[in-house]
Amino acid sequence: MKFKLVLVLVLFVSVAANARIVRGVIKDAQTGEEIIGASVVVKEDPSKGVVSGLNGSFNLDLDYGKCTLVCSYIGYETYEVVVEANNAEVFIPLKTDDVMLAEVTVVATNPGRTEAGARGIERKAMNVVNVMSAKAIELSPDITVANVIQRMSGVTVERNSSGEGQYAILRGMDKRYNYTLVNGVKIPSPDNKNRFVPLDIFPSEMLDRLEVTKSLTANMEGDGIGGAVNLVMKDAPSERQFTANISTGYNSMYFDRDFQSFNKGAITKKSPYELKGMPEAFKVSDEDFSHDNLRMTWKKPLPDLTASLSYGDRFFNNKLGVMLSGSFLNTYRGKESEIYYQPGRDVNNTETRNYSDQQTRIGAHAKFDYHISPKHKLTWYNGYMDMRETEVRDRLDKKEGYVRMRWNRQYIVNSTLKGEHSFLADNALHLSWSAVVSKAFNETPDNNEISLLGGGDRVAVNRALINRWEHNSDRDKAGYVDLSYKLDLSDSEFEFSAGGMFRDKKRDSFFNEYTFETILGESQYRGEDWNNYDEIDFYYKTRNINGALNYDATEQIGAGYGMAKYTFGKWEFIAGVRVEHTNQGYLLKYPTDGVDAEGNQKYVDVLPSFHTKYEVHKNANMRFSYARAINRPSFFEIVPYTILNEDFSEKGNPDLKHTVADNLDLRYEFFPRSSEQFMVGVFYKYIQDPIEQGLVPQGQDLFYIPMNYGDASNLGIEVDVMKYFNWFGIKANYTYTHSKITTEKRTMQGSDVVVVEQTRPLYGQAAHVANLSLLLKSSKYGWEGQIAGSYTGKRLSEVSNYFDDDIWEDGYIQLDASVEKSFKNGISIYAKASNLLDTPLLRFTHKGPYTDGITGFERKNGNLIERKEWHGQSFMLGIRYKL
Repeated sequence: MKFKLVLVLVLFVSVAANARIVRGVIKDAQTGEEIIGASVVVKEDPSKGVVSGLNGSFNLDLDYGKCTLVCSYIGYETYEVVVEANNAEVFIPLKTDDVMLAEVTVVATNPGRTEAGARGIERKAMNVVNVMSAKAIELSPDITVANVIQRMSGVTVERNSSGEGQYAILRGMDKRYNYTLVNGVKIPSPDNKNRFVPLDIFPSEMLDRLEVTKSLTANMEGDGIGGAVNLVMKDAPSERQFTANISTGYNSMYFDRDFQSFNKGAITKKSPYELKGMPEAFKVSDEDFSHDNLRMTWKKPLPDLTASLSYGDRFFNNKLGVMLSGSFLNTYRGKESEIYYQPGRDVNNTETRNYSDQQTRIGAHAKFDYHISPKHKLTWYNGYMDMRETEVRDRLDKKEGYVRMRWNRQYIVNSTLKGEHSFLADNALHLSWSAVVSKAFNETPDNNEISLLGGGDRVAVNRALINRWEHNSDRDKAGYVDLSYKLDLSDSEFEFSAGGMFRDKKRDSFFNEYTFETILGESQYRGEDWNNYDEIDFYYKTRNINGALNYDATEQIGAGYGMAKYTFGKWEFIAGVRVEHTNQGYLLKYPTDGVDAEGNQKYVDVLPSFHTKYEVHKNANMRFSYARAINRPSFFEIVPYTILNEDFSEKGNPDLKHTVADNLDLRYEFFPRSSEQFMVGVFYKYIQDPIEQGLVPQGQDLFYIPMNYGDASNLGIEVDVMKYFNWFGIKANYTYTHSKITTEKRTMQGSDVVVVEQTRPLYGQAAHVANLSLLLKSSKYGWEGQIAGSYTGKRLSEVSNYFDDDIWEDGYIQLDASVEKSFKNGISIYAKASNLLDTPLLRFTHKGPYTDGITGFERKNGNLIERKEWHGQSFMLGIRYKL
């Protein structure tokens, strides 16, 4: 027995002595990008093999000496390398197997579809940029751009009524301080008051990459104090590509709750005023209205459904590139809210608000590029984004209730024709131009709110039903031209560029409201007189066809710039200046007494910028940036309007000034491998006349008014880490932001109201924002997974006119996950889960002189809770095919 044991040990030691591990890395021979999922097999024994991991590396156990490794990957030439007994590490450079044609030269580009491509764009950029690749977007648990963007450093999102992300907040600067581009071109907003674009209208499946620019150069539009978000849509590939995707899912909120919906098919698209031709004098009667759309249903919703198709190819000897893509998303979301304290609310009278929200998104784009010759290229992009939302809100407390039924449609259409032309030897002179036509549209027809009494048991008498029609459109026509000249010297390079743009914008807004009552003394009770809302007898009472939301707005922006770039050794310098002229105006269609029916603002801004980059060591840069930027008032903010709302009434401010800010950035960035990064940076912003919405008392009422509250500052630090191992990866970022602004507040001293100063953060800014994603990949077995957590710290939600009486949103953690299994035939199945913790969003007022004496309402750490909101977890299962 002992002999046998000794023999086994001897054999084991002998094998172990001969066995060894060969380590290697596989890269693209041209770009140096690590290749994930490449196959490596032993030629003499094909049963032995391995697949490269997340960082392009592989480990292969061999129990003999000299052998030949064969490496293969789709789209690349097969590569063979002989491994000797003393080889411990192997480098395998793969060359693409593209067929080069004599008739046309196709210049290689970096679309940023892969992680390595995204890192390459960040590294080579002239300014401070963060990029998320199509691959990272595909693996993310998110299905809209608004949710995807929250994974990027320094970015938080403002959510819509269903809890989904809607607007981006960059570096603690409110959504108004950044702008949105599609393929580098600014697009209009469908919002009826503001200029910012809702990012939830864009399906994430349609992107090649997502860019967040945090420091502006002179050739970029200047109204981006926070930065700019650029959605780069899928481009034509170098070879035929076809992808199809379909998925379904459910939101946990409807496991134990019905989804409420109404008869949206019976909506009357035009108000009686519009149907009658909008005459100067007309009569309205009950016969002019149909209330069939008030019929409500209570049932479980259908499962969510998402689907997308894309096809790309090149024709005519690679001169013509075509990319066609379409996307459809139909989701059921919701929100459950509990409103605790609001001024005037009875003690222990909690108001519940339940939202049922169906969102349907349709996206389509067609992108064509044509190489007239190696030096001349045309690109034509056409995009269409459409979002339709059907929402029911049930609002109820002990005394009264309100039921709102709203259908809304928003769409954005963009068509951009772009030309790129090179001249002289080595393409030293370059001309690019763009002609852009865009339109954004928004409509909310036949929007109804029913007022109930007695905890929702009977219909109110006065203002029993409010019926509204709203729609607006925003049309943009713009032209861009850029001319650059490159001068190569023996040891340095100069590049001079100049250009300009002009945009003409026209916007119109329409609003009608009609009020209905029930007959006095004839209360209509639920269960006795009616069971569904279309069975209630409503009688027309009053109309409002001349409200402030009936207005036209115009904006003409002309800009020109000059910029110079100098490269010398490890240094790169860019300096420029941009001049922008703004003419922003409005026309009230139905002005009230004492109000100017027409007005405008004109101003010129000179916006200098300077950027420098120094290669401190291999694959590492140090950047410094300075840029001046502005923020224009939204279209409706300078209109002298008054609107009475359910929570706070609104007013415009014709004297509102535009904001000017000086922005400084310093960032160190290191790219150990093509798909990895380490970045740490600091930023500072000095902001003159920031615009914030504040609660301002006028007489006996409080009004929500856009105001210039004085100068402000905003400084912070950003850390961004991305590291991949063979089968495991970590993506993490953290941003600390500290802003402050000193404004006048009111407070009580004895029985008198006095004005004091208070320093606070900027509206919407969270001091701490962090994201952590753990990535898992088994290339050999085709598995990929991600666990993504994000933390958004406490931030200011509503600015009060009284000292220490602002409303804050508490910090919260969100946890999401996704997993995907790929097969060799191009099919993959995947699952996504979001908001797994279902952490409630909580708003509160700090404990202090205005809240200490208030009893009978819920508190947290002594702070008076204003509301809590829940959105439920969402789950999705899908299948994807790539050819």
